Amino acid sequence: MIGLDTNVLVRYIMQDDPKQSIMATQLIESLDVDGPGFVTLASIIELYWVLTSCYKLNAEQVNQALMVLLQAKQIVVDRADQVLRALRVFENSKADFADCLIERISASAGCTQTMTFDVGATKHAGMTLVI
Repeated sequence: MIGLDTNVLVRYIMQDDPKQSIMATQLIESLDVDGPGFVTLASIIELYWVLTSCYKLNAEQVNQALMVLLQAKQIVVDRADQVLRALRVFENSKADFADCLIERISASAGCTQTMTFDVGATKHAGMTLVI
């Protein structure tokens, strides 16, 4: 198994750099179930941010890209079950993906609540407002 940095994933998804996109594609397409690529939770969060803020992809497009990573047999996503649960909450609400992921990981760790000052996260991601 080899780790895949966010920039490799971005080059593969966006195909925006003539040299690096080819190399990223060759690398990812060379992976298989016996020699998979590993994507950290930090890279998932960073990938979401890069695709929405730098490339201006909408939530549906990013959701689709993340689902492809989660379903790829040659890719192992860190905490894939929590990422999938967060995506499900995210796609059915107005919540921010990072807030959904924070809340889902906290819940999976046994937290009864995830406290926040973010009113939006309380309305859409299931967090509890600190008052």
